[in-house]
Formats: sequence, C-alpha cells, structure tokens
Amino acid sequence: MFKMSQKGKQVNEMFSNIARRYDFLNRVLSFGIDIRWRKYATSLIRYCEGGIILDTASGTGDMALHIAAATPASVRVVGVDFCKEMIDIARKKAGDSPYAERVAFAVAPCEMMPFRENTFDSVTIAFGIRNLDNRNRGLTEMYRVLKPGGKIVILEFSIPRGRFIRHLYLFYFRRFLPLIGGLFSKFNAYKYLPDSVAQFPEPEEFEKIIASSGFIDITHLDLTFGVTTVYTGSK
Repeated sequence: MFKMSQKGKQVNEMFSNIARRYDFLNRVLSFGIDIRWRKYATSLIRYCEGGIILDTASGTGDMALHIAAATPASVRVVGVDFCKEMIDIARKKAGDSPYAERVAFAVAPCEMMPFRENTFDSVTIAFGIRNLDNRNRGLTEMYRVLKPGGKIVILEFSIPRGRFIRHLYLFYFRRFLPLIGGLFSKFNAYKYLPDSVAQFPEPEEFEKIIASSGFIDITHLDLTFGVTTVYTGSK
C-alpha cells in the first residue's frame, strides 16, 4: 500500500478545501487559456477504436472531458485523483455531459493505481505531475498501466526563459495570483502554486526523469511563451 507523506496529506487537504472554486479560478487566473492548453495536449494522445485512455491527477475532470470530446464514441476515458472532493465534482460534471456513459472516475493516488498493467492506449496528466507525493513512482505506475506502444502526455506549468516574459510571469505568479486566489478561495493554496512551479525541474531535466521510468521518444514543447510545457513519451 502506498503511504502518503505528511506533505502529500497537506496537499490533499489543500485541494479538498479549494475544490468548489477550482474550476472558476482556473478560468479567471489563466484568462481562459488553460482550455486551449488542454485541447492541445489532448490532440497529442494515441488511441484505437474501442480503446481506453487514463487521465491521472484528474482533479475536477476537465482533461478527461476534453479527451472524451476529442475521441470516438467507442473510446472510454478513466480519470483518477487522490482527492475525493475533486472526484465528486468530476463525476457530477461527467454525469451532466454528453459523455456520461463512457467517462468514469476513481479515487486513487497516481503512485498506486488499481489497474492491470498494459491496459491503456494513452495516459495523461495535466497540471498534476508537480503535485505528486512521489513523482518517480507516479511515472513508473503510468508506464506500468500503459500498453506497449502507448503514449504519455504531460502538461505542466513552467517558467518562461525569455527575460521580459519571465519577469512579468513571476510578478503575476508570486504577487497577483495568490492575492486573487485568496479573495475567492484559500490564499495558501494559490501561494503553493508558484512555489511548486519554481521547484519543478527544467524541461531538459524533467525529460531525463521521464526516461528513467522507461519511456522512450521523449519530447517537450513550450506553449504560450513557455508558461506551460507539454511532454510526450512512448512505451
């Protein structure tokens, strides 16, 4: 059994506390661009007719629903997240969507998922890899449940490298974002976001971490001046 660290428990509690305002603040604080980022990441997945795709750290289900919208009706989508409050919202959103019959969610940490090996055509994780309690173990689990020839797609925040954009981005991230987040939700949660992004590896270094879990053909592409980065790899 995977035992969560004290930090992991604190992150879980933080997401539980902001679950109800999470979608609203995502749209406001990203100026709606997060929808475009998810759609682009979705365009990179690999699947076959009658296949199944896994979205890990699924949160309130946005990525899973984007995947359902972009794939044929024969493709099933499963989302997992360690935060029950987030999954409760995801289930309601899916139930109210046109994809209710082929999207399902489960409460489980990425580091120990209740699926057999070689199950999924693709595995995705959007804005969740930096929150994992054990990042290497999470990636190893994603590799385990992915079919041979399957694809991993990771979407995550990054820090722009251009000097001017980097300056604006860090000012917004460190000063403005926690303030607005605090007005509508929990200040500490939206202070955690820039702190966790700052601690995340540079893209080239993270590619090596992905490779250490067994993935091959690894690539990364910066989006919106490097505000986010999408990584792909194959099994």
